[in-house]
Amino acid sequence: MLEYITLPDQILPPLGPFCHAVRAGDLLFVTGQLAEDPETGDMRIGTIEQQTTQVMENLKLVLTHAGTGFDRVVMSRVFITDLRYLQAVNEIYASYFDRHRRSARTTIGVAGLAGLGDVEIDLIVYCGD
Repeated sequence: MLEYITLPDQILPPLGPFCHAVRAGDLLFVTGQLAEDPETGDMRIGTIEQQTTQVMENLKLVLTHAGTGFDRVVMSRVFITDLRYLQAVNEIYASYFDRHRRSARTTIGVAGLAGLGDVEIDLIVYCGD
């Protein structure tokens, strides 16, 4: 059975025809998050550190709404427009995880992202017992 998780319309309005997350059995697939202001939907284009922090806060918002947290993440994908940003992204990303319970992860360099941001992160979360 699938459960489609969408935050209220006034919080993190999707930039396209998709929901924030889909639960399929014990797994939760969280849509890639950008540095979007959760109240206005406007992109917060600033430093890579500011963008990454906003992305992680947006992911936290979706996870909380779905009744879970970063401690249950099993896989993440990080998309960045310039691999020279990787160290800064890693430092902020790591601060959201217990150092002994980090997920598997793939980092992908891309030519561009929706909304003209520089970082996007999606997650797969285990929600079983």
